Amino acid sequence: MAQLSADADAFGPMLTIEQAAELAAEHITAVAGTETVPLAAADGRVLAQDVTAPVDLPPFANSAVDGYAVRFADLTAGGETRLPLAGRVAAGADAAGVVTAGTAVRVFTGAPLPAGAETVFMQEDVALEDSAVVLPAGLKRGANARPAGEDIGCGSLALAAGRRLRPQDLALLAALGLTEVAVRRRVRVAIFSTGDELNEPGTALPPAGIYDANRSLLRAMVSRAGAEVVDLGILRDEPESLAARLCQAAESCDLILTSGGVSTGEEDHVKAAVERAGELAFWRVAIKPGRPVAMGLVAGTPFIGLPGNPVAVFVTFAFVARTVIALLSGTTPVRLHGLPVRLGFPYKKKAGRREYVRVMLVPGADGIAVAQKHPRDGAGVLTSLTETDGLVELADELTGVTEGTIAPFLAYEMLTG
Repeated sequence: MAQLSADADAFGPMLTIEQAAELAAEHITAVAGTETVPLAAADGRVLAQDVTAPVDLPPFANSAVDGYAVRFADLTAGGETRLPLAGRVAAGADAAGVVTAGTAVRVFTGAPLPAGAETVFMQEDVALEDSAVVLPAGLKRGANARPAGEDIGCGSLALAAGRRLRPQDLALLAALGLTEVAVRRRVRVAIFSTGDELNEPGTALPPAGIYDANRSLLRAMVSRAGAEVVDLGILRDEPESLAARLCQAAESCDLILTSGGVSTGEEDHVKAAVERAGELAFWRVAIKPGRPVAMGLVAGTPFIGLPGNPVAVFVTFAFVARTVIALLSGTTPVRLHGLPVRLGFPYKKKAGRREYVRVMLVPGADGIAVAQKHPRDGAGVLTSLTETDGLVELADELTGVTEGTIAPFLAYEMLTG
């Protein structure tokens, strides 16, 4: 079971995003349990053990182009070389027995190189004369040839344990002849929304009621993070029942994720319920939108309480909860590196807090994209997410930026992948 211990020194002041991640990394261990799955079902799973290449890749020396294979020793130094044609080898054909000494062999991309041949001339560089070829000077030994094991040698480490598998990783495993792979079991994440005002989509809205958007958002983001979603519905603002519901979730899940109820209002009861059922490590992160973020333990199971506004839920999940899911999954959290864009707006902020501004990108005259701020930036404005391309990151120490400033941009695809 993952473990997280409260840090008394970290509990009071707001933590930076990095401090929150460090605290989680110090105390959270990956869930136990592995399984073997076919490659077709392995995308997004976390590799449970190192994979060593069982064969050379490629398994034999072959041509990288359509052309003519020769022995480098048969070429005339500093001048053209004329060699007779001695055979033809296509991809998938056997090159055994094809003579190469003093000759050229017609080969095609992927075809095995005949024994002794290690250099290939591209067909467009070669002149044909009856049953011979004229080869230009200047080609280096081994040109246009792929030696056996060029990609990876037999016995070498192909992929390390802890890697979250991507399509290109699965291609490598398939190229090595593997059909299945050992992966860690998926992290089970219990999801709650909290609040008396929340209603399920599709039901009739009472006066002052709203539909619950956060669980739909979190279901998708948890799934994209590679975890299994356990949707436990809406928690009402009932202090006496909150702790019991959270403890029930802790019995069968690896992480409890709630939205709403972790601020300081009189009807924000989740923070107190967590303290009754376990302990809090911190409950404020220096991030906007989304300062009230709680993290701790409920009956020994890690807990994260996100804010109630959906934009704040999106941002805090991307920068806090996704890190925790990665640690529980046994993989290293992805370090996000923003791409430089030019700001098309001035902006003022408070020092001591990382801010993420929702922006649209437009082409810049000098080739650098220009970020335009969405006109509505409230933490409850969902269209500010659907009508923009990503977030501009403004560093903690800044108090403002001017139009034209270069700043890092994080596309939504980077935050939800």
